[in-house]
Amino acid sequence: MTERTRFLLPEEDIPQAYYNILADLPFELPPVLHPATGRPVGPDDLAPLFPMALIQQEVSRDRYIEIPEPVRDIYRLYRPTPLHRARRLERFLDTPAHIYYKYEGVSPAGSHKLNTALAQAFYNKQEGVRGLTTETGAGQWGSALAMACRFFDLECLVFMVKVSYHQKPYRRILMETFGARVIPSPSPETNAGRKVLAEDPNSPGSLGIAISEAVEAAATSGGRLKYSLGSVLNHVLLHQTVVGLEAKKQMEMAGEYPDVIIGCVGGGSNYAGLMLPFMRDKIVEGKSTRFVAVEPTAAPSLTKGVYAYDFGDTVGTTPLLKMYTLGHTFTPAPIHAGGLRYHGMAPIICALYEKGYVEAIAYPQRTVFEAAVTFARTEGIVPAPESAHAVRAAIDEALRAKAEGVRRVILFNLSGHGHFDLAAYDQYLRGELADYEYPAEEVARTLAQLPKVPAAS
Repeated sequence: MTERTRFLLPEEDIPQAYYNILADLPFELPPVLHPATGRPVGPDDLAPLFPMALIQQEVSRDRYIEIPEPVRDIYRLYRPTPLHRARRLERFLDTPAHIYYKYEGVSPAGSHKLNTALAQAFYNKQEGVRGLTTETGAGQWGSALAMACRFFDLECLVFMVKVSYHQKPYRRILMETFGARVIPSPSPETNAGRKVLAEDPNSPGSLGIAISEAVEAAATSGGRLKYSLGSVLNHVLLHQTVVGLEAKKQMEMAGEYPDVIIGCVGGGSNYAGLMLPFMRDKIVEGKSTRFVAVEPTAAPSLTKGVYAYDFGDTVGTTPLLKMYTLGHTFTPAPIHAGGLRYHGMAPIICALYEKGYVEAIAYPQRTVFEAAVTFARTEGIVPAPESAHAVRAAIDEALRAKAEGVRRVILFNLSGHGHFDLAAYDQYLRGELADYEYPAEEVARTLAQLPKVPAAS
């Protein structure tokens, strides 16, 4: 009898509602603070940037929030996504571990990012918004939002981190094919961009800088444009839980339950999407599953940052979030995992990490690409550089299981494919890829510039 390697759900099993972890957290998240007053923000403070439906989702305590039918209808283009058992990789590693991965790279945009892009575009269109502005690092998020805006007849303006703009031209072309306008950031088109360029004309850019530009473009548009964020915020993580809700059903089909759940983290959306429905089982039912977040050594917000209030952007215009941060003035090294080059992390993930529910590990990029090539040569899928961090950690968990002589069920999110990242693979295969370790003295310098907030916060 042939053993199954793919676990597929029928179209009817596309989730009908998102799962909201805020209903089950055994602690309160720290409030989001206004950058000028230091007081908790209210809906009116966020209204210039987001539609009211998303503002309400940001603070909702409802356990399940219905997915609008127009969004589910487009989800049918690619959802439910497959769950794979990596049997060929298991045999290559000669491990007793069972390795599963949820493959989000089957979406038309190539990653999990479309799950929230479609929802955000829908809610903005519903409230009469004309277009959306955003930032993007590697281009996965920009590609997803560009497609979503096209499907809901919205303008799309993308500020793409300059180093990625030049590293990944095909991502830019994909966004432009969907109809988006893509600008390398920092740019001379905003006050935020001009300020950065005046200080460093050769700035490679960062997600924080691109966020500053996108927020400014929305805030100064006279209400024509709203801002859309691809990670970090609660409502973004909420939309991504379709990944974990499907995976729970698929693991039941496989007859197993994960001992460890792994995902790469930059802002935190893909990992949260997979793990939060399982985290509910740990919190409510006492499951013993371990949760491992994986980041690059070049942007180690969890493993080297501090848990403090900080701006989500570089210039300091966004509300203050309590998160693990390297400081909003952090400028990352030009690693190819552009989606992980962020100074902070989703407050939900940070709180879970602070409370001991989540572990974190950081890898340099050469060992990450080594794992990615191994995965491609055994499973036939070339992972995005971001997702390859999860591959590295899954392989290490499987090898640890081999050394310990135990069977361990490993689940990770293969959040996107690397078809537009072949230049990075070319560098690796030629031996030209460099490792970057964010230096301690830079951590100290950027953390010294954290904003001052009232002690009670």
